Amino acid sequence: MQHPKHERTYVMVKPDGVRRGLTGEIIKRIEQRGLKIVALKMFQAKKEQIDNHYPKDETWIARLGKKTLSTYEKYGFDPIAELGTKDELTIGKMVRAWLVDYMVSAPIVKIVVEGVHAVDMIRKLAGNTQPSLAEMGTLRGDYSVDSAASANRDKRAIYNLLHASETAEEASHEIGYWLSPEDVCEYKRMDE
Repeated sequence: MQHPKHERTYVMVKPDGVRRGLTGEIIKRIEQRGLKIVALKMFQAKKEQIDNHYPKDETWIARLGKKTLSTYEKYGFDPIAELGTKDELTIGKMVRAWLVDYMVSAPIVKIVVEGVHAVDMIRKLAGNTQPSLAEMGTLRGDYSVDSAASANRDKRAIYNLLHASETAEEASHEIGYWLSPEDVCEYKRMDE
């Protein structure tokens, strides 16, 4: 079993983070936390790459639809009037399509981060995936004001600056999907 300080996670600066010039700030905050960047690359993703990045199983897609319906209910929006349906799976497919379109709209930056409990640390640093709910002091809380309600009304993905793997297993999969072993550097930080 590996030492917790060698845990790796995957971070992707999304199109809104790149377009707003926040890539450097995101990297700065990661490094200031004591985590180590071991791979970094900007690129323009193709639709097929993004389509394969996000899960295609119906459970995950229906979960997207369920979240959207919860948002509609919370704010008093009528899903049938807005989207033509209230079926979770159908709405989930719409939301997933919005997400794919958004992710290919501008360059993205793929980053591999290493350090003590890197997955949890990056998730905490990133903040809630809905920026309007993210705590101040987190990347999303400090640099984004978007919400699911606003995104849903505009029929687009939430602008939340970055993607961060949720689990060590997901991180391993995403690192393997987006990068080759030679893209990842081995070195010691001065504080190691």
